[in-house]
Amino acid sequence: MASPTGHVLIAPDKFKGSLTASQVARHVAAGLARHRPGVQVTTLPVADGGEGTVEAAVTAGFTLHRAEVSGPTGQPVEAGYAVRGDVAVVELAQAAGLDLLPEGRPQPMTATSAGTGELILAAVRGGARRVVLGLGGSACTDGGAGMITALGGRLLDAKGAPLPPGGAALRGLHALDLRGLADLGGAEVVVASDVDNPLLGRQGAAAVYAPQKGATREGVQVLEAGLRRWADLAEAATRTPSRDKPGAGAAGGVGFAALAFLGARVEPGISYLLDLLGFTEALSGARLVITGEGSLDPQTLRGKAPVGVARAAGRAGVPVVAVAGRRSLTGEQLRRARISAAYALTDIESDPERCMRSAGPLLEELTVAIADEWLR
Repeated sequence: MASPTGHVLIAPDKFKGSLTASQVARHVAAGLARHRPGVQVTTLPVADGGEGTVEAAVTAGFTLHRAEVSGPTGQPVEAGYAVRGDVAVVELAQAAGLDLLPEGRPQPMTATSAGTGELILAAVRGGARRVVLGLGGSACTDGGAGMITALGGRLLDAKGAPLPPGGAALRGLHALDLRGLADLGGAEVVVASDVDNPLLGRQGAAAVYAPQKGATREGVQVLEAGLRRWADLAEAATRTPSRDKPGAGAAGGVGFAALAFLGARVEPGISYLLDLLGFTEALSGARLVITGEGSLDPQTLRGKAPVGVARAAGRAGVPVVAVAGRRSLTGEQLRRARISAAYALTDIESDPERCMRSAGPLLEELTVAIADEWLR
C-alpha cells in the first residue's frame, strides 16, 4: 500500500488506437475522483519519442506550433511541434508516420522522411537552439534521405538527375551534393529513441522494421541494398562513420542521417523525455504513481514508457502501478521492471473490441481496484 499522505501522479503513455496519453490520464483521474474524492491528483502524460511526444510536451507547458509539411507519400499534411524557450520537440510521426498514409495503404518502398526535415527547419528558423527529435511510428525506410533532401541536400543518379523519394530508389544513388544543405546555426539535435538497432544487417532498419511497414521479403532486400548504398556515399561525404552506431536504424534509418549529417547524439527516449517534461518535479511528494500503455508485453521491457516511469519513481522510493488495455507480462517480470501491480481492461471486459471502443469508461471502472488496494 502507498503512503497515506501525498498526491497521486498519473503518468501514462497512450493506448494506441483508442486513447491518447492525455485521455488516459484524464480517465484515470476521473475514476480516482469518483472513488477517492479526497485524494490529490497530478497528471503528466508521457511519451518515449514515438507518437504522442509533441502532445506530452504541450501538456507539460510547451507551446504548440504548426506547419504544413510533406507527408510520407509527399502529400501535404499539417504537423505540430512543441517549443519552450529555445528547445523544440519534433515528432517524426507527425510528418512521416504510418497513420498518415492515405487510406492506410503501406508504401514501404517509396515513403519519405522529407516532412521531418521540413519540421526541423521550421523549428530552427523559429529560434530553436536544441531540437529534440522523437523517432517512432515511421512509415518510411529511406535512411533519412528524404529528411536530408528537405534540408537542402541533393541525391543524384548516374545522369545527375534527382532521385525519386523512398528507400528503393537509393539503389540508384550515384552522387551527393551537400552544398545547399541548410546551416542549422549551431542548433543541437538530440535523437530521443529507445531503438538501438544499427542501420544495416539482420538487426537493421530494413530487416527488422520494414516488414512491419508492409515490405515483402524481396522488398526488404531491395531496401537493404538501397540503405547500404546510401550509407557508403553518406559516410564518404561526411567522414562520419555512423551505420553501426546504436540508434542508426531507428525510424527506418532516420537515426543514421541525423547522426551522419546533423551531428546528433542519441539519448534513451523515455528517460530523456521524462527529464524534459519535468517528471522529477511532478514526482515530488507523491504517494503513488500510475503509469501505463495499451499493451504491457515483452516490448514494454525494452525501454518503453511504463518501465522508464517505474525506474524513475523507484529511485525516489515511490511505488508504481500500471494500467493497460491488455497485459502478458508475469508478476515477476513486472517486479523486475519495478512495477508493483498491473491492471488491464481485459481483467474486467473479455471482449477486445469493447476494450478498444470503451477504453475510457473501462479505465475509470478499473481505478476501483487501484483505489481499494493502494489508496485506503
